Amino acid sequence: MISIEEELEAINPSALLADGFADALVGWGHQASKTPVAIYNYDKCVEILVKEGSSEEDAIEWMEYNVVSAWVGEHTPIFMRQFDG
Repeated sequence: MISIEEELEAINPSALLADGFADALVGWGHQASKTPVAIYNYDKCVEILVKEGSSEEDAIEWMEYNVVSAWVGEHTPIFMRQFDG
């Protein structure tokens, strides 16, 4: 069975992955004519940071400042929030 990382590598070898958040990688996506990029579940990323010892407040602050706000080019991953209505 092929992994998300392997599938993304096959369709966009330039796609960037977020270090330490492999368990939060949920797939890939793209807009219009842009190349596919990795998509991570934001809440799972926060959970990972909390499991590593951060408080939830510190994990959210770190995610917002160091991860979500980091633009590293057109292959920057997306961090999505799942709405369970």
